[in-house]
Amino acid sequence: MIHFFKKPISHLALPEKFTYPFHYTPHPLCVLAAEEVKEYIANRKEWQEELASGKMFGVLIVQTDNGITNNEENQIGYLAAFSGNLVGKNLHPYFVPPVYDLLQPEGFFKIEEEQISAINIRIRELENSSSYLGSKEKWKIETKHVKAVLNQAKAELKMAKKAREIRRQSSPELSEEEQASLIRESQYQKAEYKRLEKEWKKRLEELETEVRHFDIEIERLKTERKERSAALQRKLFEQFRMLNAQGEVKDLYTIFEQTVQKVPPAGAGECALPKLLQYAYLHQLKPLAMAEFWWGDSPKNEIRHHGYYYPSCKGKCEPILQHMLQGLEVDENPLLNPVHEEEELEIVFEDEWLLVVNKPAGMLSVPGKAEDRDSVYHRLKKKYPEATGPMIVHRLDMATSGLLLVAKTKEVHQDLQAQFANRSIKKRYVAVLDGIVLPERTGNTGRIELPLCLNPLDRPRQMVSSEHGKEAITEYQIISESERITSASENTFNESNRIDESERSINESRKYTRIVFYPLTGRTHQLRVHAAHPEGLGCPILGDELYGKKADRLYLHAEYIEFRHPIYGDILCIQKEADF
Repeated sequence: MIHFFKKPISHLALPEKFTYPFHYTPHPLCVLAAEEVKEYIANRKEWQEELASGKMFGVLIVQTDNGITNNEENQIGYLAAFSGNLVGKNLHPYFVPPVYDLLQPEGFFKIEEEQISAINIRIRELENSSSYLGSKEKWKIETKHVKAVLNQAKAELKMAKKAREIRRQSSPELSEEEQASLIRESQYQKAEYKRLEKEWKKRLEELETEVRHFDIEIERLKTERKERSAALQRKLFEQFRMLNAQGEVKDLYTIFEQTVQKVPPAGAGECALPKLLQYAYLHQLKPLAMAEFWWGDSPKNEIRHHGYYYPSCKGKCEPILQHMLQGLEVDENPLLNPVHEEEELEIVFEDEWLLVVNKPAGMLSVPGKAEDRDSVYHRLKKKYPEATGPMIVHRLDMATSGLLLVAKTKEVHQDLQAQFANRSIKKRYVAVLDGIVLPERTGNTGRIELPLCLNPLDRPRQMVSSEHGKEAITEYQIISESERITSASENTFNESNRIDESERSINESRKYTRIVFYPLTGRTHQLRVHAAHPEGLGCPILGDELYGKKADRLYLHAEYIEFRHPIYGDILCIQKEADF
């Protein structure tokens, strides 16, 4: 199952630590391994139809147990895996097996799955049976008819009552016998209405009983299905006994007991990296580095680009990997390293009420869960200890640079937030896209409306969802196209710098697009998703690790903001050009 490289690798240094799987640049060995896996996949013609719809693959660089003191090529190899199953099977010769093969024909999962499928079929049969549908329709029609009959009877009662009242008023000297007659008439009519109401109620109850007979059986079957599914899921997840480098074993239920959701999500344990690590531990192979890449079209809601490398997902994999990586020396999360600690925060505008700062790429707007992390908020709270309120009026992604509006008082903060809420504040961003936007799809100017929401299984990624997403609107204008990107210091990006050209092999073009964005709403990652999504521009922002590929930075800068001063009422227009 271990594959040895076709090309010489002795010139490549081994990684000092294992890859931090949630934020990484693929090690050169991983890139070489991935290219070999891509070649293998491309030659499997029988898979192409399924793979066209997209699948995640992974590679794990491993060292055999005799490769402790040197780097001989026959001691360094790689394992390959795919997420989920492939063409209806979990087992394929080139790839590591699953942690547990739930598709084995004689296994408990397939047997119980067939039982649950049989329940589903029975539910559908009952729900679509002519007897059930006929009873429901008859009950519906009869209910409508009864309502009309009783309404008519009520109307006649009211008319008769009104006639009696008119008679009493027009003939004040009615005899006792006539008065008694009117009373008897009223009592008779009310009794007749009650008799009519009771008669129809009984008829409806009979029809409802027929419908209820089906409903009870359908509900019983659904309850049985739910109970059997839950028991099956639990039994299944207990079969996923995950190893770590220390030889410890935990099943998925034990692993997820400490998480917010408590129960493993569907598909947990079936992603590429857990499969790879499990196989390595079982066969005494030392994991050195990992990488995962996407093959095929992007999913409808998420953003995935063919051939791009992606971090492991948070919802399914993070709890599992926290266990499986114990015993390995793992790289630190690079996002935790303060990159601007020694730099002074640039203030673009300031008065006694507010200020606008130029947030550098790589700095947080607010500290978030890690209260001690460097952020604009921390810097300004220290600089202005007398300031009241939350100070930070809006946020920029950590990777985004540009203008950030800050209030020195609670009242000014409330006013500025109200301006954001009613969309009177105008913002402009400049970005460089990693590729060319096809003009026949979008034109040089346009408007993107794709509703966004958090992907709960892969935080902090956002996804497009018409069902759960909130309105997100972006207008844009394409400025220029180029084969060259320069910064303020005229650093050119080419094969010799930090853009990973090994990933470029999947692109037909190495061109870039300079673009201006005008966000009309302020959703998380709005510009990044609208740029990268196939229904948006279909072209990610350069350096976008979440929705595109890594570069030396995310090429997105908030260069202009326009707002009404909360105290003076003047319109302030503030601009700070990007340094790229």
